[in-house]
Amino acid sequence: MKLNGFEMSMRFIASRTVKLSALLCCILPISVQIKAETEMSCSSMIATGNSEYPPFLWKKADGSNELMGANRLIIDEISRRLGIPIKLLHTGPWSRAQLEVKSGRADLMAGAFYTTERSDYMDYISPAFLHTSSVVWKRTGQRLDYSKKEDLINKRGVTVINNSFGQSFDDFSEKYLNIISVSGLEQAFKMLVAKRVDYVVYEKSPGLAYLNLLDMKTDVVSLASVSSEGLFLTLSKNSTCNTVGMKQKLHNVLKTMSHDGFNEKALNQSLLDWNAFTHKS
Repeated sequence: MKLNGFEMSMRFIASRTVKLSALLCCILPISVQIKAETEMSCSSMIATGNSEYPPFLWKKADGSNELMGANRLIIDEISRRLGIPIKLLHTGPWSRAQLEVKSGRADLMAGAFYTTERSDYMDYISPAFLHTSSVVWKRTGQRLDYSKKEDLINKRGVTVINNSFGQSFDDFSEKYLNIISVSGLEQAFKMLVAKRVDYVVYEKSPGLAYLNLLDMKTDVVSLASVSSEGLFLTLSKNSTCNTVGMKQKLHNVLKTMSHDGFNEKALNQSLLDWNAFTHKS
């Protein structure tokens, strides 16, 4: 039977449609398979953090890369609930830890404040697992009135390199304040006591913990808070584990842990652990 032009055109279109459908049937399973393989490739993770950060994090011993503290307990619990091994390691000072996450050599940051700069290289997983306040520190007996950030203008300050105190204070500090950065909190407090600076800006709980360790708790006192920020778990944008699925799993675990009250219990336990650590013989 001879086909007219219209019938031939319709058969050609039908043939193309069948071939296209067959092609899509082949392609779609492959894309799903690739996604599944990406998820499966995340069989373990490396985490790091600020190792001068008691009671949240501190080194177990000199020369050790093992970290202790509330954030360690929280990371271990996340690992248990995810069913994925997570190794939390000291990778150097706080500035170095941030570089390790930025490069993807470390997958997770075990505790960071939100800043727009950091969000360029790591994804923040909500909710925040703990909250902490940052304060101004001065020498005992020193005349330094502080109730608002403008009071620090024309004073000399110091903090730890690459530290953040929330986007609002960071922006104000960059424009109006004279704050230098040093590699560690011990150096910052010693500069304050030696009258090389007028104040230190740092978080209250870690600051008190270090003053106790350094036997300087009668030499330095805290003033008003400059900010109160959430501590977030973050996932490096260069990590092979950074997938939509993994971020959702981490969110679900953190949300459940918050509801369980696990994180606050971990903080209370770590306050006791830090006290024992500083008083061990």
